[in-house]
Amino acid sequence: MYNNLIKIFLRVGLALGFLSATADRFGFWNTENSAWGNWDIFLEYTQFLNPLLPESMIPVVAIIATVAEIVFGIGLLIGFKTAFFAKLSGFLLLFFALAMAFTSGIKGVFDYSVLTASAAAFSLSLIKEKYMELDLVLDRIK
Repeated sequence: MYNNLIKIFLRVGLALGFLSATADRFGFWNTENSAWGNWDIFLEYTQFLNPLLPESMIPVVAIIATVAEIVFGIGLLIGFKTAFFAKLSGFLLLFFALAMAFTSGIKGVFDYSVLTASAAAFSLSLIKEKYMELDLVLDRIK
């Protein structure tokens, strides 16, 4: 029972974190409460996190990160290939934490709990029991 609640909490928490961050890039959050507020500021932050990349590559990296976060967020939210998307989410968050640490220092990584989110994603990938997931329906169809 508790494993089911923990799994739902991890799935929804990670999914909403990804979806909220991507919504922010498109201006869906009030600018007072947003990290970026629009795509251009997100591109600047992407450049800051990837100083070794040529400026021409930054939009590509930003689009890939955004698409990944949307796909991972939806996959986790509906419980589709949960272990797979949780693992990928863990790696994405770990890479983000490393980029933050190397460009702005370790304090931001801790302040924004990026390592905690990465660990949560990896932990979610280890919970094998399925509960309130699309995968349960798909398994029954097979």
